[in-house]
Amino acid sequence: MSGFIFAAEAAEASALSFPLIPALIALPLIGALVVGLIPTARDGIHQQLAVLFSGAAGAISVWALVEFDKTDAGFQFVSQQDWVADLGIQWLAGIDGITLFLVVLTGLLFPLTMVAVNPGHDHKPYFIWLLILQSGCFGVFVALDLFMFFVFFEIVLVPMYFLIGKWGHGNAKYAANKFFLFTMAGSALMLVSIVTLVSLQARESGNAATFSVVDIAENLAIGQGTARWLFLGFALAFAVKVPIFPLHTWLPDAHTEAPTAGSVILAGVMLKLGTYGFLRFGLYLFPEASNYFAPVFLTLGVIGIVYGAVVATMQKDLKRLVAYSSVAHLGFIVLGTFSLNSQGIQGGLAQMINHGISTGALFLLVGWLYERRHTRQIAELGGIQKAAPVFAGVFTLVMLSSIGLPGLNGFVGEFLVLLGAFTAHRWWAVVATVGVILAALYLLWAYQRVFHGPTEGDNADTPDLSVWEGVVIAPLLVGIVFLGLYPKPMLERMEPAIDRLVEHVEAGVGGDFTEPVPTVGESGTFSELVETTHAEHEEHGSHSDEHGDEDHSDEEDHGDEEGGE
Repeated sequence: MSGFIFAAEAAEASALSFPLIPALIALPLIGALVVGLIPTARDGIHQQLAVLFSGAAGAISVWALVEFDKTDAGFQFVSQQDWVADLGIQWLAGIDGITLFLVVLTGLLFPLTMVAVNPGHDHKPYFIWLLILQSGCFGVFVALDLFMFFVFFEIVLVPMYFLIGKWGHGNAKYAANKFFLFTMAGSALMLVSIVTLVSLQARESGNAATFSVVDIAENLAIGQGTARWLFLGFALAFAVKVPIFPLHTWLPDAHTEAPTAGSVILAGVMLKLGTYGFLRFGLYLFPEASNYFAPVFLTLGVIGIVYGAVVATMQKDLKRLVAYSSVAHLGFIVLGTFSLNSQGIQGGLAQMINHGISTGALFLLVGWLYERRHTRQIAELGGIQKAAPVFAGVFTLVMLSSIGLPGLNGFVGEFLVLLGAFTAHRWWAVVATVGVILAALYLLWAYQRVFHGPTEGDNADTPDLSVWEGVVIAPLLVGIVFLGLYPKPMLERMEPAIDRLVEHVEAGVGGDFTEPVPTVGESGTFSELVETTHAEHEEHGSHSDEHGDEDHSDEEDHGDEEGGE
């Protein structure tokens, strides 16, 4: 019953005359069809149409951001329609605070990448695959039906396979095959888990079969041991997609051999399909199992942080260095997610967005540098700052964001992750801080070797960042600075949905489990301290209004006492 109430509240809160989610998914697909109808020889038209349809979907995602009710913890803009009614399969989709910024990131990063990168050959299929990939990513993030989610989760594999294999560099076919086989193997196990979950849920609950995530999660009827096994089936698929150590080996190859657009989208959006999956289909569907296996994933996340940073330091290829940095950053997301508290989960979700912006920008810059110098070997680069000072300055800003410099977006997510992890699992957080130090080491050292030092050979003739390239990357730079200085609009829209998820985990785990929250001396929890402080300020304010200027000196004395305390 609670699942139906939850869905009804969501539908009421998100009633719109315009079918936002269907349009979001359909526009890129329509664009792919239109591009397919244009003659192959007209390369320029293919790109323009692709950017038009992809940008239109991006505009709808921004509209969703504007219309989103930041106080509502439920799903908004809900789209629901029977698909295969006899099997309980629906078209069921919605957007909540967990999903919102992932949708916006997908909507903005795809058209930006289409504008920024020239594929060099075979423009028509290149843009068709990108449009299909964008539609698939949208579908994954909004799906609230397990079958619908699986369909979109698999759709995204095909476009990325062809983008890497046909437009990649070096050993591109090997990297594409490795990517496809790894991710497909994990997905096959998830399909078995989905079918098993739906069948057992229907049998144990006595209700008709349903693939609705909300209905299953709110009325989970399967046993504890079964839930743990099914969680592992889902978790393995998500762990490969993230990827988590030691299932990460496909990622450096895929990033290194992929075209620039493939690397940007892979880092910015596709890796988030796995981390998002842990939140929506791990913690939400299997709260007790998530808590039971949390130490395992915390450990793997921390190993990934340190391992990724150490291996990145040893890389000779600049793009491969950035690829291994993603392994480290994604470890922070896993650490925050399995801290199972609001700070950690919110930090992990913020890190998904910030990593997409910063690492996407890094891959874009590395791609532009390769177009200029036709090499990514750090030893063959050097002194580029003298020839291209603007390029070096932009790279510096993006690099510092990736390091997690306070005032830039990367700091916000890492700080919240470490705060949540330290509260729940102190020693994991302590070890994870080593990754922060190592990130500064490998990125600053790489920057020093590439941009500083004597300028020799072709490096002296490296073209600086063009005006058009500056315009293209400007939105990412704005996001880096804005979210670093003022993350409140993002965090306050995430918070209600995350708080509701944590409450669901508490109820699902049961027993003595409560959300691990910071304690502050004798004041109790951090939340209690905030509430107490607000109450004191309100009482103090009313006292001042009542007595007016006569008590002004007393008010100052009281303020001094509070400051002393």
